Amino acid sequence: MLVQNLAVLVLAGFVGYLVISKVPNTLHTPLMSGTNAIHGIVLLGGLIVLGLGAHGVLEKILLVIAIAFGTINVVGGFLVTDRMLGMFKSDRPNRTDQ
Repeated sequence: MLVQNLAVLVLAGFVGYLVISKVPNTLHTPLMSGTNAIHGIVLLGGLIVLGLGAHGVLEKILLVIAIAFGTINVVGGFLVTDRMLGMFKSDRPNRTDQ
């Protein structure tokens, strides 16, 4: 079972690298904002498994580390998205604001 899980992990990393390396630079930020919603669902699943399904100490430690890294990823993605959207805001007030 451990060998199968490691094989899936290695293959997922390899496929992920290949997919991301083919994306043009102009699409990285919009894709990041879109995947933040998906990653939020993954974080919720990790919290549920941590609360209900983790039995061993090693499983709990790995889940806490995964949740911490996932949280950093989601927060960073939202900060980058906010910065990207800030580039499209104008400094001039709108005519309706006067």
